[in-house]
Amino acid sequence: MRSYNPDLTPPWKRSAPVPEVPADRDLVVEEVATGFCGAVIRCEAGTVTLEDRFGKHRVFPLEPRGFLLEGKVVTLVRPSAAPARPTRTASGSVAVPGARARVARAGRIYVEGRHDAELVERVWGDDLRIEGVVVEYLEGVDDLPAIVAEFGPAPDARLGVLVDHLVPGSKESRIAARVTSPDVLVVGHPYIDVWEAVKPSSLGIPAWPSVPRGQDWKTGVCRALGWPENTGAAWQHVLSRVTSYKDLEPALLGRVEELIDFVTAP
Repeated sequence: MRSYNPDLTPPWKRSAPVPEVPADRDLVVEEVATGFCGAVIRCEAGTVTLEDRFGKHRVFPLEPRGFLLEGKVVTLVRPSAAPARPTRTASGSVAVPGARARVARAGRIYVEGRHDAELVERVWGDDLRIEGVVVEYLEGVDDLPAIVAEFGPAPDARLGVLVDHLVPGSKESRIAARVTSPDVLVVGHPYIDVWEAVKPSSLGIPAWPSVPRGQDWKTGVCRALGWPENTGAAWQHVLSRVTSYKDLEPALLGRVEELIDFVTAP
């Protein structure tokens, strides 16, 4: 005969069931016991890793009723094997699943070289396609005033230009000063080459090496770091370590965002 063990706990003492929520990446929750609040960055067998707004990581067990989601108690569970759609683009913007690329604007963003263009595409490509902004590279800025004149900037066709090594007294700063159109914005970063805008920590090196004047900077970097002196291959290695805006220095991030805002302003 099957035994019968009724639950004799009074109804008012029974715990109400709580919803189970998949611990998808970027889900923001609060751990009940400690009050630690952060976004999910990893969920493995039996544990979840949260990252708070200061970048601190904490690992917690996936215990029943262990977290708060929007102030309500939930049980986090491991997500299904199907990958969740990203909620953010590589630039940190909110992703728009299924959004079609906008027809290209008349405005443009010019960068100095191919490496600059590839780095901008890697981080801001999704955003630029939605906004309809085309990025072109110039192979240097020596002829920038003539290039701007040929483009013919106007209020409905603004031009943004990103310049390497734009620091006071540099050749680049003198050239940029000759561009005076209100429909052109020239900004720059302080680095000799856009390679330096990638954080050394993302490459696993302590710092970008100092290269003596008169020596090709990229070749000097390869020598100092013990890389083969193939700058094309070296750049592909650098670029491969960039997965989001977090891998770039703020001095570049701010300038690119500024250019996108300028050329897309109504």
